[in-house]
Amino acid sequence: MKLYVPLDSAAVALGADALVGAIEAEAARRGMTVEVVRNGSRGMVWLEPLVEVVASEGRLGFGPMTLADVPGLFDDLALHPKALGPVEDLPWMKGQTRLTFARVGVIDPLSLADYRAHGGMAGLERAKGMTPAQIVAEVTESGLRGRGGAGFPTGIKWKTVSEAAGPQKYIVCNADEGDSATFADRMLMEGDPFCLIEGMAIAGLACGATKGYVYLRSEYPVAIQVMEAAVRIAREAEVLGPQFDMEIRVGAGAYVCGEETSLLNSLEGKRGVVRAKPPLPALQGFLGHPTVVNNVISLASVPVIMAKGAAHYKDFGLGRSRGTIPLQIAGNVRFGGLYECAFGLTLGKIVNDIAGGTATGRPIKAVQVGGPLGAWFPPSLFDTPFGYEEFAGKDGLIGHAGLTVVDDSVDMLGMARFAMEFCAIESCGKCTPCRVGAVRGVETVDRIARGDTSAIPLLVDLCSTMKSGSLCALGGFTPYPVMSALTHFPDDFARAKEAAE
Repeated sequence: MKLYVPLDSAAVALGADALVGAIEAEAARRGMTVEVVRNGSRGMVWLEPLVEVVASEGRLGFGPMTLADVPGLFDDLALHPKALGPVEDLPWMKGQTRLTFARVGVIDPLSLADYRAHGGMAGLERAKGMTPAQIVAEVTESGLRGRGGAGFPTGIKWKTVSEAAGPQKYIVCNADEGDSATFADRMLMEGDPFCLIEGMAIAGLACGATKGYVYLRSEYPVAIQVMEAAVRIAREAEVLGPQFDMEIRVGAGAYVCGEETSLLNSLEGKRGVVRAKPPLPALQGFLGHPTVVNNVISLASVPVIMAKGAAHYKDFGLGRSRGTIPLQIAGNVRFGGLYECAFGLTLGKIVNDIAGGTATGRPIKAVQVGGPLGAWFPPSLFDTPFGYEEFAGKDGLIGHAGLTVVDDSVDMLGMARFAMEFCAIESCGKCTPCRVGAVRGVETVDRIARGDTSAIPLLVDLCSTMKSGSLCALGGFTPYPVMSALTHFPDDFARAKEAAE
């Protein structure tokens, strides 16, 4: 009997490790032999821990599982109270276009043979037969853009590093996933680590880099463990070696280290503060050498592009947003989790149909897209297609594609204060608009909360200064949630005056 139980952090937090012990104990009690594979999560977090049993009709899902549900796995599976049927046939799975996450939840994350059997390493093998310029051209043609921030074209960044002069070049993976409602990086590293390794190796071939680093946050112990083991396995199998090798580095979890230059400072053993640009990291990055800094999902999307061709990947999406995007749905929703689809779905379809509306059953008030620095979108903007330019046109950003849903009981003045306070706490202190502006912002929002609506113009001016004067995204994007809250929910600000009176 073969079963799959996720080692994914979300599943582990909900009792997956204990389930494995209970399954093995029940099998021993019945004199049966079981093989338990620790896979990644399928992304249906509301069903975790999700146990899959291999049957003649495919892998059957059972969840969310408790210890009391374990004995039923050894009886008639059709009568099990948590039976879900074939996992691949569940609506959540059937509706997706899984390219980057095609193997996550399917394979044993640390089996290189399993990875190869599901198409892994095909992209790297093809890249080995190409020139660096051809690899860069393929990635550029695919339309792949950064999946962790501003959506900068990946091919352009690679071309800059490839053509830069220098005796040493580096590939740095930004795995410092610090935005609220984001977990795609973690899920990929825990569920398909060789995909990231393959993507970084391809980037090394394209740019002439022989060394790579994955900068991981310390709050991800499972991801650290899996990635370190995967690097050792890849090195033993000579996937990594003199031509390109890599290391896992662990940071202390400062939010600002998600900004590429702060990350590089931390990677060098320095304080994680923002560097002024120019010079760009592509020309003078890690230790002063040309460096590619890409997000986990950006690099993990490269193998499928190289294996199936740029045209295949580019065929998905809309406008300048090509390929797929792993939506991370969280907050007050019925179905929270990871859903990979082509760019272009409307925000309304995502939160109403895929996420199933609010878990409380109350009306949706707003959705914040792009983490704690993203704008709040009200239902009146739910017809906005999910794309970089489409969101920018509505004064929003996609960022890492994390979505936080709130219902009509949430006070948006409080959400504006949270954004300012978050920036004040997490600021590295490098630039005045961020270091001082966020503190003054909290004070200004508190004035409004006490009923002083004359402070609203001050808040608007302050946001304008922060947006234009900050050196990095932390201070520059903090105005987005503040101004969107003020623009779309003025009644929440006006009520503060009424309450004060």
